[in-house]
Amino acid sequence: MTEIPPQTYQVLARKYRPATFADLVGQEAMVRTLKNAFAADRIAHAFMLTGIRGTGKTTTARIVAKGLNCVGPDGQGQPTTEPCGVCEPCIAIAEGRHVDVMEMDAASRTGVNDMREVIDSVHYRAASARYKIYIIDEVHMLSNAAFNALLKTLEEPPTHVKFIFATTEIRKVPVTVLSRCQRFDLKRIEPEVQMALMRKIATAEGAQITDGALALIARAAEGSARDATSLLDQAISNGSGETTADMVRTMLGLADRGRVLDLFDMIMKGEAAGALAELSGQYADGADPMAVLRDLAEITHWISVIKITPEAADDPTTPQEERERGLAMAALLPMRVLSRMWQMLLKALEEVALAPNAMMAAEMAVIRLTHVADLPDPETLVKKLMSQTAPPRPTGGAPAGGGGGGGMVHGALRMAPSAPARGPTMQGGQAVAVAESQLVVYASFAQVVELIREKRDMRLLMEVEEGVRLVKYATGRIEFEPAPGAKSDLAARLSQRLQGWTGARWGVSVVNSGGAATLAEERDAAAEAARAEAMGNPLVQAVMLAFPGAKITEIRTAEAMAASAAIEALPEVDDEFDPFEDD
Repeated sequence: MTEIPPQTYQVLARKYRPATFADLVGQEAMVRTLKNAFAADRIAHAFMLTGIRGTGKTTTARIVAKGLNCVGPDGQGQPTTEPCGVCEPCIAIAEGRHVDVMEMDAASRTGVNDMREVIDSVHYRAASARYKIYIIDEVHMLSNAAFNALLKTLEEPPTHVKFIFATTEIRKVPVTVLSRCQRFDLKRIEPEVQMALMRKIATAEGAQITDGALALIARAAEGSARDATSLLDQAISNGSGETTADMVRTMLGLADRGRVLDLFDMIMKGEAAGALAELSGQYADGADPMAVLRDLAEITHWISVIKITPEAADDPTTPQEERERGLAMAALLPMRVLSRMWQMLLKALEEVALAPNAMMAAEMAVIRLTHVADLPDPETLVKKLMSQTAPPRPTGGAPAGGGGGGGMVHGALRMAPSAPARGPTMQGGQAVAVAESQLVVYASFAQVVELIREKRDMRLLMEVEEGVRLVKYATGRIEFEPAPGAKSDLAARLSQRLQGWTGARWGVSVVNSGGAATLAEERDAAAEAARAEAMGNPLVQAVMLAFPGAKITEIRTAEAMAASAAIEALPEVDDEFDPFEDD
């Protein structure tokens, strides 16, 4: 049988894992609290450690476990925040083989039966250590039943039992569990702290790596010490001799940040050809189109932030040259342009992720960005248009009375209300007598049309609006001239429907001439008049000249806008309570 050789290499993330609180970086507030608690003998029975990946949650749990059970080199030690690391409990806990320190992965043991094993075992004292400690990682993965089963034991555990929970999703942990634990939020590691940590590890390993490479690793780690150490391990293996920033950039699949700034500058200047050439060059050099767009979004955010707070540019992960370029761009670019760039890049990232060809989608996004880069924002455009002299009004096309200076308010034109609906037709100076008392409420043809609309007979409503040219109306009687295209049985069907809805007899007759315009024709005429009045407005004419080919697609009156705003301002109504609905 071939003997398996022992593993001689250990990854840096494990080799340099903190063994004491002094080695734990970036968590000074938590370390201070725990040290004071140990010194005052006020050690809680349950701890909840939360934070992003790689900030030291499980490491902290093991350090606390070692501190609680450390007996010192002489075997007489007490609980301490500085475990010796040489006694049997410290060594066994560090190697993960101590019988009284049990680590559970809640992601694989989520059920109530797993928690029942814990509940049954807490009553037995520790076999060899001072405390029996349960470390449950990713505790938010436990089921609701498992959490509920643990509540009583967690609230009043035996004095020899300690619980240490770790989670990256603190919001998924029930509040009933949180209230029984002492919570510590582990924060992201600052870039300068990470760079110092990686420099210390690289020196201990005898590896040469530039500050620019460390800055790229710290930025890619996003505050995670484990990610930074793993990337450092890969970077050291990737480089022969000194590891440079270009090597790390290639390893991470990142674009050159200086070239991304060049691309950003070309986009902001509207140089579409140059921007596409630069994007193609970066793609040919191995940059991922999605990564390039993400870098553009990151630069947009960075410039927006330093425009508001210039001291934010003093980032140790940013080289001096990039810092100067960013400050210069922040001084030149208005915030509205940067906000528009940000929104369009977010949309572009979604398109590139879904596109069958990422490079094509990225090129189309760059083309859009360059074409809108030099467009003025709405406020500047309105000011420019208001300052221009209105062009002469055409002599033949505009109707009389179509102009007026103050016609546009907040993008909508105040238009005259449409003509009122016809009232009851008079004949010989006297109204037609109405026999059926039920028809008194239908004093006008407009009320008849509204009745059809209320009954939701959309087909009949459309035929009446487009095919009825009213000649005479009296309560209970309608006389009309059919419009071209009107169906021959329209009068009979209208009479039948009205009689069924009102319970009274209706007389509907057809004549050959004398009819007024249909309701649809009146509506179209009113819309055309409103459009003509809008085109006669000097400000609208200036917009049409500034944007050739522009069209008026909708005209809203101030009254309509006010009604729409009133509807949108109504408070939302909560869903009705259902006593049979499950929680």
